Amino acid sequence: MKEAIQLKNVQYKTDYKLILKGISGGITEGEITTFVGPSGAGKTTLLKMLNGLLTPTSGEIIINGKEISNYEPTELRKQVGIALQSAPMVDGDVYDNLSLPLRLQERSLEQEEAINILKVVGLEESQLHQNVRDLSGGQKQKLSIARTLVNRPKVLLLDEITSSLDQTSQKEIDELIQRVSKKYGTTIIWITHNLNQALTVGTYTWILMDGELLEAGTSQDIQHSANEHVQAFLKGELK
Repeated sequence: MKEAIQLKNVQYKTDYKLILKGISGGITEGEITTFVGPSGAGKTTLLKMLNGLLTPTSGEIIINGKEISNYEPTELRKQVGIALQSAPMVDGDVYDNLSLPLRLQERSLEQEEAINILKVVGLEESQLHQNVRDLSGGQKQKLSIARTLVNRPKVLLLDEITSSLDQTSQKEIDELIQRVSKKYGTTIIWITHNLNQALTVGTYTWILMDGELLEAGTSQDIQHSANEHVQAFLKGELK
């Protein structure tokens, strides 16, 4: 199995705190890997590093065979897309938001391509010129994911994208992410606080705790971990 991302002893510290304490591991290409762990474990910090939003204090991050510091920021962001819990939108309609990544590159998004991407995420062609203010939370999240797909990223980072959605919308996003993974062969890393979602949707799961990678493996292996801290987390004893 080829690794899309390799982490080698990655540390991150601020003036006051060591947030990541030497994370090493590999993310399998074309699969969904979920990150779980208590609050303050360092999950979001690690995710932001994979998109170049934060720089490691020490250690190496290698994405598709290339050290992350050797990427031009625009090249990196094309290869590594990110969708956030808040799903920020620009004023205007669905097409305005969908075409934003290409407009920033002074390119245009063909209407046919826009409609195809909407279909992938489960939005209707008729919504292409709907004002984003009229979209539900679940529809905005689908549009946010669709927008990241415009650049055809090889890696897609997701940070708590379903935490504010109702159960039906959450299920739709779960199915959408699995569909994107299969259709495009995208490597997906998904932070979620929903343990059941992590183990169901993820082929692999990483458990982070207090800035360390406590355990990584198939989601099935994780459930049978011999590590007492992992078991305590799985039982809901650690938040």
